[in-house]
Amino acid sequence: MGFPKGFLWGGAIAANQAEGAWNEDGKGWSVEDVVTFKPKVDVKDYKANVHTSLDGIKAAMVDTDTTYYAKRRGIDFYHHYKEDLALFKEMGFKVLRVSIAWTRLFPTGEEETPNPAGVAFYEELFGEMRRLEIEPLVTLSHYEMPLHLALEYNGWADRRVIEMFVRFCRVCFERFGKYVKLWLNFNEIDSLIRHSFT
Repeated sequence: MGFPKGFLWGGAIAANQAEGAWNEDGKGWSVEDVVTFKPKVDVKDYKANVHTSLDGIKAAMVDTDTTYYAKRRGIDFYHHYKEDLALFKEMGFKVLRVSIAWTRLFPTGEEETPNPAGVAFYEELFGEMRRLEIEPLVTLSHYEMPLHLALEYNGWADRRVIEMFVRFCRVCFERFGKYVKLWLNFNEIDSLIRHSFT
């Protein structure tokens, strides 16, 4: 037995779980940058694990440590993606699902034009994937919106945020469409209920 011809063998990572570089090259605050790891909370207590308060967000924004903000460091894919992709190639990956950090392109979500450093990073990433013959499968929203939009507009509850997301998507399609043929709009759409902060 084997996989059928054209089967996309591969793996998946998310920007907020892998990239690190949470405060580099113009990237703005994401909702995931202020979510803390809670080692003393029972993992079965889902509500307590995902809870985020306004006081907690304010405290996080003055804390530059990454110990309890694990998504700030990830696996440092931002700086080591070439090495990591080479390992994926060695494993025989034909596809890799990644996501684009909205805040790397639009730091607050309200900007009219994207951050050039963010655009350059994703162009280099997708170019390297293509060079290695690893098909990019790109998620546009992996429960990671700009923190500013969550605080200022109450996130997806405000129609203006949807319009800002559409602008983000258009930039992604226009700038990265020559590399990316496979797109996903949302990862785990039910996270809007389970992780209401996102």
